[in-house]
Amino acid sequence: MSDPVAQQTIVKALDDIYNLEFAEADDLIRQLQTRYPQHPIAFILRATQLDIQNLPLVENKAATAQFEQTVGQALQLSKRMLAKNEEDPEAVFFMLTCHSYMAALYNNQGESLKAVGESKKAYNYLRDGIKLMDKNPDFYFTTGLYNYYVERYPIDHPIVKPFMFFFADGDIALGIKQMDTSTRKAIFMRPVANYYLAHLLMKHETNPARATIYTKYLVDKYPNNPLFAMTYAESLLLSGRYAEARPYVQRLKQMPNKLVPLAFNTFTGMLAELADKDDKEATEAYQTALKLPSNDAYTKEYRAFAYAGLARIAARANDRNQARVYYKKALAVGEYKSLIREAKAYK
Repeated sequence: MSDPVAQQTIVKALDDIYNLEFAEADDLIRQLQTRYPQHPIAFILRATQLDIQNLPLVENKAATAQFEQTVGQALQLSKRMLAKNEEDPEAVFFMLTCHSYMAALYNNQGESLKAVGESKKAYNYLRDGIKLMDKNPDFYFTTGLYNYYVERYPIDHPIVKPFMFFFADGDIALGIKQMDTSTRKAIFMRPVANYYLAHLLMKHETNPARATIYTKYLVDKYPNNPLFAMTYAESLLLSGRYAEARPYVQRLKQMPNKLVPLAFNTFTGMLAELADKDDKEATEAYQTALKLPSNDAYTKEYRAFAYAGLARIAARANDRNQARVYYKKALAVGEYKSLIREAKAYK
């Protein structure tokens, strides 16, 4: 944090990673490792690259094993830093990052107990980070995410409320404000902050118009990234900005990533249904989307969008039973508040 040249190199390496320019990122990561051989930053950047380069990571066993090994190396170096100074803002941040990366990996693999174990470890460093925001602006993101979800999660999952006394209270509005700060001030976490804040604004807050501020930043800065392209198109569609969404939906067609076809066909259906009022074309696109595999972490909600679209089309055709069937399927996979309200409101 005290080396401006290294900071610039880190930001450039991250920009290359998130824009899928991996050869350029490799060169910068090697420079950082040569300059700081006892620092975890090079390994954290490598782990980040493995995740983005193999999206979705859990479907590639070799890359997943390499990811685990790389995070393990970062963890060992972070522990050494922490042993020298347990209040070192960098050491705390990288310990938090390592355990968060492993928690996310285990969660996406369906390894719930392992994910909880890593989350418990991450929580300790997250709490330390709350006191270190003025020393490391990346903690604005983790603190904001905590403040938001520690309040939001029990609202959505009342069964966990009895266990929440273990956790310090949060503040939903403050959490959003802190994450917004991190989209401008964070060094390492800026792309992630924009992505997660946009996601929760669409999923929980039903505010896709505000989400487009953050998704546009991502798609402009990282035009090669399929995840960011999907999220920007989604935010435009949910905002009713169909004319603006159309070229971005078409751009998805050119992106060679296994997550894209489901998103492309769902969004094509939404444009046909909602913008062009062509239920026949929309039905074909939605049904094509539903034949494709989905990924729980990235595209599951698009299946729910497709089911909801088919439900609306059935309702317009006065096939109430079929509409109910499709809305029931949408509710089985969908988590967005707007979709849940729409499905439950249909009688």
